[in-house]
Amino acid sequence: MISIPASPDLGPRVREIRKRRRFSLTEGAQRAGLTKGFLSRFERGQVSISVASLLRLCAALDLDVAELFGDPGGSLVRAESRPRVQFGGNGMTEFQLTPKDEQRLQVLLSVIEPGGGSGQEPYTLPVDIEFVHVLGGELAVDAGGEEITLAEGDAFLFPGNCPHTFINRGGVAAKVLWVLSPALTSRR
Repeated sequence: MISIPASPDLGPRVREIRKRRRFSLTEGAQRAGLTKGFLSRFERGQVSISVASLLRLCAALDLDVAELFGDPGGSLVRAESRPRVQFGGNGMTEFQLTPKDEQRLQVLLSVIEPGGGSGQEPYTLPVDIEFVHVLGGELAVDAGGEEITLAEGDAFLFPGNCPHTFINRGGVAAKVLWVLSPALTSRR
């Protein structure tokens, strides 16, 4: 049997990706046909793993093996390559700032033109919390029937199950940072 030697980098990288994709240690081990104890020791760089076990683990985590050999210090999203997203609404340009496979949280940047926003119909997202921070301009957020106007530098946190809308009532484009936890994902 061919084994990949214990590595101080490979196991922790797998742990980082497993956590980012919101798999528990138990779930990751079960999906890969490994014991929880073995996976824990591998993630801490204490034991080696066979090629077959590593490939099963990658499949269980929906992970391309090549991803294991990327930058271990984190996932970089460059400004020029950040993906544009569209959640609806009008007068908005939105970008995802977190890596596409990050599932613990999702960070979005919205540029909302004057008069632009989510629309009049309140909505909720399948997340635990939403956080909004106004980087520039102003934004009116109606959360649960109460309108709050946020100016540059203001932040607001509310539960994901709170029906809400937002609109830029100001005269200049608003730059807004949204943080959703957990991330909107097809696994939820």
